[in-house]
Amino acid sequence: MPFNVWVLVAAQALAMCTAPFIVFIGSIQGRLLAPAPEYATLPVGLVVVGTVLAIKPATWLMERLGRKRVMLLGTSMGMLAGILGALASWLALFPLLCLAAVVGGTGLAVVHQYRFAAMESVPASMAGSAASRVLLGGLIAAWLGPEIAALGSEGGTDHPFFTSWLALAGVQFAALVILSLGYRAKSELVRPVHANGGGRPMKDILANPLVWVAISGAAIGYAVMSFIMTATPLSMTEMAGHDLDDAKRVIQLHIMAMYLPSLISGWLTRVVGIPLMMAGGLLAYLGCIVLAASGIEFHHYLSALVLLGIGWNFLFVGGTTLLPRGYTDAERFRVQGLNDVFVFGSQATAALSAGVILSWVGWSALVMVAVPFLVIHGLLMVFWLSRGDARVTETE
Repeated sequence: MPFNVWVLVAAQALAMCTAPFIVFIGSIQGRLLAPAPEYATLPVGLVVVGTVLAIKPATWLMERLGRKRVMLLGTSMGMLAGILGALASWLALFPLLCLAAVVGGTGLAVVHQYRFAAMESVPASMAGSAASRVLLGGLIAAWLGPEIAALGSEGGTDHPFFTSWLALAGVQFAALVILSLGYRAKSELVRPVHANGGGRPMKDILANPLVWVAISGAAIGYAVMSFIMTATPLSMTEMAGHDLDDAKRVIQLHIMAMYLPSLISGWLTRVVGIPLMMAGGLLAYLGCIVLAASGIEFHHYLSALVLLGIGWNFLFVGGTTLLPRGYTDAERFRVQGLNDVFVFGSQATAALSAGVILSWVGWSALVMVAVPFLVIHGLLMVFWLSRGDARVTETE
């Protein structure tokens, strides 16, 4: 891998910390500051809202200013989120905590573009490996984010989590330094911006079934993973009688299962091909659903969530690697932006609805809700393969 890819891995490991950081303490601090208990989880949801709202502006700016400048802006937004969170802790203001979550989400919208930047730094045959390497940074962030969140969690302090938020700002500054000194890709050369955004009209791009397979793989993969993962701790502790430590272990191992396959998933895209790898992701998801619906013992949850993580990785890496085959260089920012709106909009919808659906229908029925979406993606794959690869070249 080129040095540029490893720079993005390191930056991802630090800049992505905002997500697990707020997931870990957002509802806890929200409960301390919110005017009513039902608002306690609002900061966690607002992170995803901030991400979805910022995706299109981020890709629009990248097309005009280059990736590096916008990446530095993204880490600056992460630093601002840390400062706002520290102020919210010091002043005990819930609206300021919510603002910090939204601003943190805007920074994450830029971080999610790192995988495309890595793919543009290598030959097309190495694109899957580059994207999967960058995802490995998420494994470090999943551990580091809660660790820095715990720095200010002592019960005796007058301003809980004040130092945690300052530490988050420091980590984001470290990511900014790494990107500033290390990142440089050929794609950073200034390109003319076409009046129509570059390339074909979007309706022509979306007429290609390959594009829909790529988008649905990443979006459905993310939505199903988020839907089941979000409901798991509540199902385990409130409905199945497991203790909090058991739920924590299941989630930790699930996160490891999400990112560790990145060591081989890029290689798999070259050796077995993207269609077979994505089919493997669908099979892992179906195995997860069968195990989750078959019982509520610890081993049922653990094995189901491990398969859920593997399935997410195969579908997300497969979709991300496939997407560039459906657009030309002039179209990349528009299509990448649309892709991430689908992906993280689906994630937000799934995460926000999981608790309600769990309370309505229970755990076994909840996991079955995912089946129709997996079938949709499978049918799209069959339609795409029946039409041929339909990849786009720069001459089109």
